[in-house]
Amino acid sequence: MSAPVLGVILAGGLARRMGGGDKALLPLAGGTLLDAVIARARPQVHTLLLNANGDPARFARFGLEVVADPVEGFPGPLAGVLAGMEAAAARNPPLPWVVSLAADTPFFPVDLVARMLAAVEREGAELACAASGGRTHPVFGLWQARLAADLRHALVEEGLHKIDLWTARYRLAVVEWPAEPFDPFFNVNTPEELEGAARLARRV
Repeated sequence: MSAPVLGVILAGGLARRMGGGDKALLPLAGGTLLDAVIARARPQVHTLLLNANGDPARFARFGLEVVADPVEGFPGPLAGVLAGMEAAAARNPPLPWVVSLAADTPFFPVDLVARMLAAVEREGAELACAASGGRTHPVFGLWQARLAADLRHALVEEGLHKIDLWTARYRLAVVEWPAEPFDPFFNVNTPEELEGAARLARRV
């Protein structure tokens, strides 16, 4: 059963290393990167949204509500997190948690949300982020929706865009996954990495 969590897939980036355009729509395993992300995310959350800017019609076939960055200037992933927080707070009843998911990471763990929720409860934390291979992956985060006003202030009034700087203000649980036989947080930034994802998709 899905948890009381709103999932937001972050697809608001500019994909410069892929030549621009929508990285989430790149082909993978008979579908797209976004198809793979949606398939892993849907069973883990109550509601799933897509954070993307521009004309939402290009994502119509996926059947997701599309929410744009709520602040201007492409300020990075935290703007998508804020979009998710504000959407979660507006639900009736409100959803207390938001999980952010990168649109270019098609093999993230199927137990991502469950383990993050368990970690914040166990550690009395306000936020959680994923880690593997000794590295944190702050774009894969669990966020309390009640922090939306604080995050909006940090983005708009302070110009703070780096996830790590914002999460450092709160109690953060870091949840580790093994990086073998492959790193579940492998993400696609280049054409070569897209080829690697296609090879990996045949194995998982």
